[in-house]
Amino acid sequence: MKGRLLLSISLLFLLQFASAKFNVEKSSLRVTSPESLKDVYGSAIGNFGVPKYGGTLHGGVIYPKSNQKACKSFDEFDLSFKPKPGGLPVFLLVDRGDCYFTTKAWNAQNAGAAAVLVADDRVEPLITMDTPEEDASSETYLNNITIPSALITKRLGDSFKKALESGEMVNVYLDWRESLPHPDERVEYEFWTNSNDECGAKCDMQLDFVRDFKGMAQVLEKKGFTQFTPHYITWYCPEAFVLSKQCKSQCINHGRYCAPDPEQDFSTGYDGKDVVIQNLYQLCAFKVANESHKPWVWWDYVTDFAARCPMKDKKYTTDCANEVLKSLGFDLKKMSNCIGDPEADADNPVLKAEQDEQVGKGDRGDVTILPTLVINNRQYRGKLDKSAVLKAICSGFEETTEPSICLSTDVETNECLDNNGGCWEDKAANITACKDTFRGRVCECPVVQGVKFVGDGYTECKASGTGRCAINNGGCWNGTKDGKSYSACSNDNSEGCKCPIGFKGDGVNNCEDVDECKEKTACQCRNCQCQNTWGSYECTCGGNLLYMREHDTCISKEAAKVGWGFLWVIFLGLAVAGAGAYAVYKYRLRSYMDSEIRAIMAQYMPLENQGEVANRVQHADI
Repeated sequence: MKGRLLLSISLLFLLQFASAKFNVEKSSLRVTSPESLKDVYGSAIGNFGVPKYGGTLHGGVIYPKSNQKACKSFDEFDLSFKPKPGGLPVFLLVDRGDCYFTTKAWNAQNAGAAAVLVADDRVEPLITMDTPEEDASSETYLNNITIPSALITKRLGDSFKKALESGEMVNVYLDWRESLPHPDERVEYEFWTNSNDECGAKCDMQLDFVRDFKGMAQVLEKKGFTQFTPHYITWYCPEAFVLSKQCKSQCINHGRYCAPDPEQDFSTGYDGKDVVIQNLYQLCAFKVANESHKPWVWWDYVTDFAARCPMKDKKYTTDCANEVLKSLGFDLKKMSNCIGDPEADADNPVLKAEQDEQVGKGDRGDVTILPTLVINNRQYRGKLDKSAVLKAICSGFEETTEPSICLSTDVETNECLDNNGGCWEDKAANITACKDTFRGRVCECPVVQGVKFVGDGYTECKASGTGRCAINNGGCWNGTKDGKSYSACSNDNSEGCKCPIGFKGDGVNNCEDVDECKEKTACQCRNCQCQNTWGSYECTCGGNLLYMREHDTCISKEAAKVGWGFLWVIFLGLAVAGAGAYAVYKYRLRSYMDSEIRAIMAQYMPLENQGEVANRVQHADI
């Protein structure tokens, strides 16, 4: 009877999501041959393995003659799908049914396939291939599946089989580059998880992931590359069962927030409400840390709690949680205010917000599977593994804005290393327009030492603006000979190349010396002797004559001396005139000031003659 009631309660929890909106995350499948099937088709990304987020994979489709559902090892049928040297990777087409999707992928991977395409066995919309519930047989290989998998429609699967039977080659191009949005330079992601650590393979997987990804997540968060938010799923108890013993043991706040029993046994171990309370602790730890502008401390709390307060050691308690919080420097009063009273017949603001968040928004469907990673509002599909998740996050950045970790050799292939990515390159100056990105590469003229290069990035990039001549002479000609250096680049001009005076040419590829003597453009005066030099010329005069280059003429050295003496006389004359003018200026200035001072004193200090006149006037009045 107890088992039936437990089953009924669990089913009622699940029925809350029976009408939920569940979005199937898709990748693009493009058929490149045969001609009759050339098109782009949708395929559902499996919730296991390692999808190549941000990347592509090209392969040839093979449908096995035996073991077509891939429920057994292909070794039993002496079949191998490892490609020969120079051959395309093999995409193994298998049929749905008789065993788990993960079993099919594992057997295909062991046989050498690069990807597995599962053909649906019924006409229906695409679904997500998920990992099985707790199953001892699958735990040994579940985390070791590394090839991508995709579910295709029955119609497309039948078309592939028909083409292969006819002897046609079926080539497919899998494209995950647009599987996740990549709008800007920051990735926002959520991790829907659970504090329960005794739920089998999935709990072990998420605990391993949190521990392994912690350092990477904290670095990305501290540097502002990502914005992370943890979430926890809860259910409400159906009204008819709120007062039941089962709901009371699985829920807090009078049936408002519930979680299934960890052991699926109400009589032993921890209850569902214990899980809800620890979920609430972890949510409040993030909230308090986020208010302190240190959201990354959540990762410290969760990993420490898992290590210090596991269910198996009977330490999955609020006392243990408080000890962890205290050791990490959390404000326990703020934590208490956030957690509230689990026994109150009232809403808990934190958990109510979580239930609202479970409902799908935009392109994101309802969250019903744990654990679930949501990146840029799109549910991640694939193995919950540090490397796989990092690749998915990297695919969420706008191209050229990715952090350096996304461009490491462990995460992606640098396409600029192969023929410079087909972009413009100046090998002499070691400058290239190829910029490696997580999705591939872009050809974009660079900025070098503050100098901007302009062009299409593929065939041409030219230095532009002030300072351009410092970078490989702005792409212009330059040369050095006999200790002299010349360049066709001028910082006075923001672009273009022009041969300097004394040279002629296009200024880019060459500038040839002009022979001023031969072309008779200089040193043409009487008694002049011309000798060409690289970039210039030398002109000498016969007799006691001196050459004046600016006038291209010869003058007497004596005349030059007279000329200089005359100039000195002029300079001395100007100096004397200036001194005289200054003396006159000082005399006139002093006279003017004396008269002004006398006028001012006359107003305030009467002179003697002025006093006598005033007295006479006064006596006349009497």
